[in-house]
Formats: sequence, structure tokens, C-alpha cells
Amino acid sequence: MNALMIWACLYAAAQVSWVVTGTPVGWALQLSYTPAVHLLMAALAVLAALASRARQGSVVVMATLWVALAVFAAGTAGAPMLFVTLMSLTGVDSVTGLAQVVLNAVGAVLLLGAAVPYGRRLRGRCPRCGGGHEGGGAPSHPAPTRASTRTRVAVYALMCGLVPWAAVKTIWLLDGDALGVTGAAWQRVMGAEERGVSAALASAGIDVTVLAALVGVFLLTGLMYKWGQIFPRWTLFLAGRRVPRLLPLIPAWLTATTLSVYGVLLVCYTALTVAGVLPEMTASPPFTAEGITWMTLFGGLAFAGLGIGLIVAALSYARRSLPVCAPTRV
Repeated sequence: MNALMIWACLYAAAQVSWVVTGTPVGWALQLSYTPAVHLLMAALAVLAALASRARQGSVVVMATLWVALAVFAAGTAGAPMLFVTLMSLTGVDSVTGLAQVVLNAVGAVLLLGAAVPYGRRLRGRCPRCGGGHEGGGAPSHPAPTRASTRTRVAVYALMCGLVPWAAVKTIWLLDGDALGVTGAAWQRVMGAEERGVSAALASAGIDVTVLAALVGVFLLTGLMYKWGQIFPRWTLFLAGRRVPRLLPLIPAWLTATTLSVYGVLLVCYTALTVAGVLPEMTASPPFTAEGITWMTLFGGLAFAGLGIGLIVAALSYARRSLPVCAPTRV
């Protein structure tokens, strides 16, 4: 029994047990999965696992794998916020919701590992490297390279979207005024919600969400430069070893889509509001209507910039780090 089948059995068992026991599984805001959704996702997991074992190439099987991959990848939409919550040690709102995201993430990774080789075989390509050769030895990893100049310029330009959002939050935490909101008013509102590490960082003028964004910037940088493929000297005992290819790619893919979609939606919503197509945003203290509009725009630029930047950098990294089957020696 392969890993995908084991995951499907565990996933289906978890979904059915939550339905039988009536356990709520949160996914966004205060919403929870319905029993019907649980059962449908359980069935899809088992169906995709069975499809992956098909011996004959089939477009239907490939479509099943990619549809399942899309569904379970969408189920990881809360991963970025869960990461911030866990990093701040403030606890999670729903333990079952966290478990569901983790299960969805594992399934998405395993399905990607099954769908890509299956699609290559269906096209008559090598399932390991996608090459057109008929046979080959063990995959050979390419020498570390950095991303092209065009890719680096594009990613750095996208990263600039973080600046207004991070700057405003930092100004507030340092008792400054921005967007019509005083630092004291912002800290009063946030102080009621922050605790643990998040509160300690805030007292030092560091916003935990800005810190999480910097982790994303670190990941972006690693995807673009050689040290993302070979551990650098500052990693001590790991120095000189090859970085497992999926180590940076998995977190990049799991967060990029959610961040980019959410960010683009915020930017579009702000633009439609300013244009008068949608009603003016309702502000609650300490924000004014104008201030909340600007902050929504800044948040959209930050999330979209980081998310799209991760997509661009991850695509480059995936191409540059793709192993190629070495010729078979006779």
C-alpha cells in the first residue's frame, strides 16, 4: 500500500468520524464544514488514491487526480493565518480545523507527486524527469544556479508591495500616527487581542504578521539564489549538502495561491469602492472610512505581492532544480 492510499484511508476515517460524532471542523471565520462536504471529500480522497494505481494511461484518471489535487489544495486556504497563529503561540481557534488543513496539505503534496509522473507517462515522457528519453540511470541533480535577472527583478518589484502595509503597522507600534489612526488607539485595540509571543513582540515594536511576512521574504530569496539549493555555511552541520527539492517548494505552493487570490480580491474590492461601484467601506474605531480604505489597499498589495512573488520564484526554482535522468552506462 503506497503513501497516497494510506493517506486516503486516514483522511476518509477522519471525515467519517467527525460526521458520526458531530464534531465541528472550522475552515473560515466562524463557518464549519457540513457533513455532506466531509463525506464528499472522503469519497474523493479514496477515488483519487484508487485512480493513481491505474496501470493503463487514461485522460479520465489524470483529470481525476488533478481535480482532487485542486480540491485538497483549496482546503489549505487557511494555512498562512494558521502559521501566524502558531508562530505567535496564541493558540488556534479550531484544533480540528488545523488537523483538516494539515490533512489537506499532505494529500495535495501526495497527489501532486502522483499526478505529475502519471501525466508524463500519458504523454510518452519519462515519469521521473519529463525528458523524451526511453531509459536512464538515477536522476542527476543540476548544479545550483540563481534565477534569471528578469525573474529576480519581477519578484523584487512584487515584494515592494509589502512596504506600505509593513511600514504603517510598524509606525503604529512605535506610537506614531498614520492613516488618521494614532499609535495609542491602534495599540489599545490590538492589545485586547494579543497575548503570548505576539504581545511581547508588539511591546518591542514588532508586529507578528510583519514578522511572518519576513519569513515569506526569506523563502522568496532562497527560491531565487543558489543557497536555496545547497545549504550555505551559516547552516553549520548542513553546510554543503543539497537542499531537498520539496523543502522550499511545498510551503511556497501551499501559501502562494491563498495569499495571491486574497490580495487580488482586496485590491479589486478597494478599486471598486473608490470608483463608487460598491458602497463605501464601513469603518469602526479607530479607523476612519478613508483610513480603512487605504489599509485595505495596502493589505491587498502586500498579500498579492508576496503570493504572486512566491509563484514566480517557485516556478523558477522548480525548473532550475529539476533532476535529469543520467544516461545509462553500457
